[in-house]
Amino acid sequence: MVEDDPDIALALRLLFSRAGYEVAHAADGRSGLKEAYAEHPDLVVLDVGLPEMDGWQVLERLRDVSDVPVLVLTAHGQEAEKVRGLRGGADDYLTKPFANNELLARVEALLRRSSSGQNSWASQIYDDGLVHLDPTKRRVYVKGEEKRLTPTEFRLLNALVRHAGAVLSPNQLLTQAWDDPTGIGQERVKFAVLRLRRKLGWSDPDESPIESVRGFGYRYRRPGGEA
Repeated sequence: MVEDDPDIALALRLLFSRAGYEVAHAADGRSGLKEAYAEHPDLVVLDVGLPEMDGWQVLERLRDVSDVPVLVLTAHGQEAEKVRGLRGGADDYLTKPFANNELLARVEALLRRSSSGQNSWASQIYDDGLVHLDPTKRRVYVKGEEKRLTPTEFRLLNALVRHAGAVLSPNQLLTQAWDDPTGIGQERVKFAVLRLRRKLGWSDPDESPIESVRGFGYRYRRPGGEA
């Protein structure tokens, strides 16, 4: 639970504890991320209006490393806010003020759909000797040299290295790097991969560990050609 209002946080802790859930609480976005990385919770209840790092940023970084269910709480009732949350990777959305019974019902439904704790959590740091990627600090190194990437480029590389050896289709990369499951704009994947290769020093396709697999998508090869 990531919530900065102490009264709401206390009420939620009591609500969830009485319902039989073990609850961890953080009062700001950065602390919430650290807690999630350390504890690997079964579900995250996330407020949007947070100090240090807002809920949208927390959600984005959570989605870099996990498919844990996220229920977003916000004081905004506008349709645009709801759409932003769902497109950003949230699994459900509730506007304050809310009824306790409705919140509990939504939490129970999300946990059922996620097989109650069978969520995947990537290790915080990926390192294969060539690429070192730290999702917590948002830093990437190639052969020890730090590379500056945009958030989309970071998510694109993260998706590829976390599925090393597997071919990811443009649609899969749109979903993971752009939060665009519709498949609209597949051409952007091609150009983003080209830019990513250049930034990482892999302009020569024959030498790049990011391979184009004609008719299917893209694959990252670990050093030595390992799957």
